[in-house]
Amino acid sequence: MGILTVLWEKWAEFKRDFYKITLAAMIAPLMYILVFGMGIQTISHGQSYLNFLIPGVVALTTMNGSFNAIAQNLNVQRLYEKAFDQVMISPTPLWQFIVGQIIGGSLRGIYAGCIIILLILPIGTNLCFNGWTFLIMFLNGAVFSTLGVVVSFYAKSHTDVPRFSNYVIMPMAYLCNTFFSSDSMPGGLREVIQYLPLSQASSMIRSIANREIFSYTGMLVLAGYLIILAGIAFCFLYKKKNL
Repeated sequence: MGILTVLWEKWAEFKRDFYKITLAAMIAPLMYILVFGMGIQTISHGQSYLNFLIPGVVALTTMNGSFNAIAQNLNVQRLYEKAFDQVMISPTPLWQFIVGQIIGGSLRGIYAGCIIILLILPIGTNLCFNGWTFLIMFLNGAVFSTLGVVVSFYAKSHTDVPRFSNYVIMPMAYLCNTFFSSDSMPGGLREVIQYLPLSQASSMIRSIANREIFSYTGMLVLAGYLIILAGIAFCFLYKKKNL
């Protein structure tokens, strides 16, 4: 019931800000596709650059949608609304609160990714998106939702969340196999970038979109990130650190 309560809160928030959330999910990815994909007519990996770009933008949009849905709101609730006092004394188990936040953020990320998929349908790219795509989007969203929970607990002020986005989220957005292949990076840096969660999600979604066999190892990597970050979030909450 605790998980459903948190999800109901996220649903009420989504209905209230539906147009704002939808427009925010559309504008930046559309600019990427128009400027890089359609404005720069190049070939990448034997295919049009647009076909290479779109799966990366879908993964990127899922990441941003999930992280932003949790990190900012939870940080405001913790620091300014002092809502965590109510969470701590409520009968809802703390683990259900975190799981509800993770699922809610992941669903927001999937929604943002689906908007991009629908918007590119008229372009006629012949890309394929199936059930595996949405499972990977959900896992990717869950990872970054959990990261949003951790960052919101760790932040000491409201400015810490945007600062973390500038230092971590934005570099991943540009480097992690989204706008160009990480194969062209120098050795050492390439291996580090390839095992970041967004790189794994982008690579798998791109393989599926081009009707290629994708590596299931990527899903294990995403699951590993999810378990580690969830453990850190539980540690913060149960030890009442920074709450």
